[in-house]
Amino acid sequence: MNKSIRLLTLAAAALALFSAVGCNKLRARDQLNKGVTAYKNAKYEEAIDDFQHATALDPSLINAKMYLATAYAQQYIPGADTPDNNKMAEEAIKQYQSVLEMNPARDQKVNAAKGIAYLYLNMKKFDDAKKYYRMAADLDPNDPEPYYSVGVIDWTACYQPRMEERAKLGLKPDEELSAKNKDQKKVCEELKAKNEPLIDEGIENLNKAIQLRSDYDDAMAYLNLMYREKADVECDDLDARQQDLKTADHWVDETLATKKAKAEKQPGQQGITMDQKQ
Repeated sequence: MNKSIRLLTLAAAALALFSAVGCNKLRARDQLNKGVTAYKNAKYEEAIDDFQHATALDPSLINAKMYLATAYAQQYIPGADTPDNNKMAEEAIKQYQSVLEMNPARDQKVNAAKGIAYLYLNMKKFDDAKKYYRMAADLDPNDPEPYYSVGVIDWTACYQPRMEERAKLGLKPDEELSAKNKDQKKVCEELKAKNEPLIDEGIENLNKAIQLRSDYDDAMAYLNLMYREKADVECDDLDARQQDLKTADHWVDETLATKKAKAEKQPGQQGITMDQKQ
């Protein structure tokens, strides 16, 4: 008799537990829906509160974590280096990383990786940004955007130190580093050793982006810039410099032609047809 009572008690406890879990899941989805409504109305602080409640009630609810990460990211202001602003980015990254650890669907994983990469990019943590853009590219090799983003990061990492060194030498932006000047040649060789791997990687990734999206005019524009970076560190190889500049000019032409073709395809670009009847 006592054994039967114990079994009934355990069964009742298990039923109550399952009932509570089911109830929490329903409440979590209700909080998620409220958060989505607030998010769509740009009430991000309210949305964050709702998504936090949803994830607390049901930690397995991936959509709630994705929305929570995105809501934090919306609160982050790129370029504003303040503790509160950086905390928003860090909270967003934390939630995106939590999604990556939950074995989500591929699209969710790609979006989480891109979200982290974008935040690190704006925080100027370039190596971290490239790590997650590469993750996104591995997950979806046919998406041109991660390749483009790596190319942009590589150009930024080359351009900034090069311009700083040129400024120290008193050069104008359009002046070339001269191999005939001892100081300029030394700087050129140092920059080449530092930047050449980034230049090669950037060109490779930008070309990959264009292979995947033939009208990717932004990638074409950055290929122009990257070849100009390459030209400026050819140092005493004048033939190589001229070839790089020629390639850069080619990508300027390709960018303009692609933009023009896109504009012509847009509705309303044909102008007004006048009635020729008199």
